[in-house]
Amino acid sequence: MDFENSLAFAKHLDERDALKEQRNKFHIPKDKNGKEWLYFTGNSLGLQPKKTKGDLQVELDDWANLGVEGHFLAKNPWVKYHNFLTENMANIVGAKPIEVTIANTLTVNLHLLMVSFYRPTNTKYKIVIESDAFPSDRYAVESQLKFHGFDPKEALIEWKPREGEELLNIEDLEKIVDEQGNEIALLLIGGVNYYTGQYLDLKKIAAIGHSKNCIVGIDLAHGAGNIQPNLHNSGVDFSTWCTYKYLNSGPGSLSGIFVHERHAYNKDLPRFAGWWNHKLESRFNMRKPFDVVAGAEGWHLSNVPVFSMAPIKTSLEMFVEVGMDKLREKSILLTDYFEFLLSELNSNRIRVITPKNSNERGCQLSIQVLNADKTLHNQLMKRNVITDWREPDVIRCAPVPMYNSFSDVYNMVRILKELL
Repeated sequence: MDFENSLAFAKHLDERDALKEQRNKFHIPKDKNGKEWLYFTGNSLGLQPKKTKGDLQVELDDWANLGVEGHFLAKNPWVKYHNFLTENMANIVGAKPIEVTIANTLTVNLHLLMVSFYRPTNTKYKIVIESDAFPSDRYAVESQLKFHGFDPKEALIEWKPREGEELLNIEDLEKIVDEQGNEIALLLIGGVNYYTGQYLDLKKIAAIGHSKNCIVGIDLAHGAGNIQPNLHNSGVDFSTWCTYKYLNSGPGSLSGIFVHERHAYNKDLPRFAGWWNHKLESRFNMRKPFDVVAGAEGWHLSNVPVFSMAPIKTSLEMFVEVGMDKLREKSILLTDYFEFLLSELNSNRIRVITPKNSNERGCQLSIQVLNADKTLHNQLMKRNVITDWREPDVIRCAPVPMYNSFSDVYNMVRILKELL
């Protein structure tokens, strides 16, 4: 499409947007004068669907009216509440229902999954991460290495961009695994890099790791509800993600887990056990020995936090109603238009470091600021353009296809131009 740098053109794109009505289903934050913010931080915390409050009230009412009997008599019986989310979540990440569950939180799940899938030996013990992995991933991996008696300085391998570049090159990962694969036990990679917004080829990463019998895990914190990872077909062994970013479930909400079907019935996988990953059929017969549930649900340890799951249920239903194909189509058009407008600024003070190829990015564009000048970000915030600063020098902007418009993008860049 040939873009135009005008508000009239942005409004034209909004008029022909098949998803334009979705915006009205969300609460858009406003300033003290009632003017809507230009909200570009769905990659950090998604906005609240208007339907969430009512759906949560249903569970509160059932608690008030039924007490403990809500586990079996509630409109959505709590004892199996997580199962109401499974199929929709599986559709969004491209998995089979048996491969997905929602439980715990992201870093907790990273540790639980590494308990099962990081099984080092004296000769095959190293872990590969991207050099600019999200800090909590690095902390989790380093602590796992130390727990098993290894020195992260020697056992942690970083997949780095080439000198003078910001983006990762898949050939460099191939070289690492080709040269050190006999010593590598696990590849734990962020599917969409939080800093650059680069969307990596998960199927290729899985093939590279498996060529040397390495386990492959993916952190999809910045991917779930944003890109289409097709987890089952990718072949990765496991993945986990949060739901409070693109999946709009509320601050600090629960995490998704994917474990590939080939591991579904392997009861010999070491794991931590709890009440809720014991089979439901005998769960309430308290004297029975532990009998693990098949599939991803086998990593679901504790009783279901219904009030945290209710907003997830609401959001997932909205995603499935719209469809990831349509969301992805709009997302690509939004970021293409955003990138076009930024290029029209012709500024030597900023540059976009996210891949130009739409298939190699999600809906985030990362704007690098010369001399790591945070002033520009602060000025945007004062104008009610809500973006996200990440050290040392990037403003992260995510026009989310569920609720951001083309006019949002145009007005954001117009304000940015004034500030520049």
